Amino acid sequence: MATVKVESVNVLGEILETCGSEPKTGFYRDGCCNTGPDDLGLHVVCAVVTDRFLAYSKAKGNDLSTPRPEFGFPGLKEGDAWCLCAARWHEACEADSAPRVKLRATHRAALKHCQLSDLKRHAIDLS
Repeated sequence: MATVKVESVNVLGEILETCGSEPKTGFYRDGCCNTGPDDLGLHVVCAVVTDRFLAYSKAKGNDLSTPRPEFGFPGLKEGDAWCLCAARWHEACEADSAPRVKLRATHRAALKHCQLSDLKRHAIDLS
């Protein structure tokens, strides 16, 4: 069965850029925050994680820092770029724990859960 992805456009209306390759991120592990109907968590916000966010996420029950080799997951450390669930990023934003965001690598589907103004406030790639 073929995987159907949603059109790869970022929150700025441009072509979606790569988020990160070390470690390889994205729901499809293609380095981009692409999404599709099988991505129920909507892993579309390209964030550069911080220790503060990793601690926040772990406290919420999603430990992203511990390696899980059985899933090919090396565990994240501060500075890694990772495609986060839009709802979790929004939740972290509300709790003042959101990591910085690469807007050009954040899929427009993030706007279902996140305000563009919040994403821009946390952007690392706006001049």
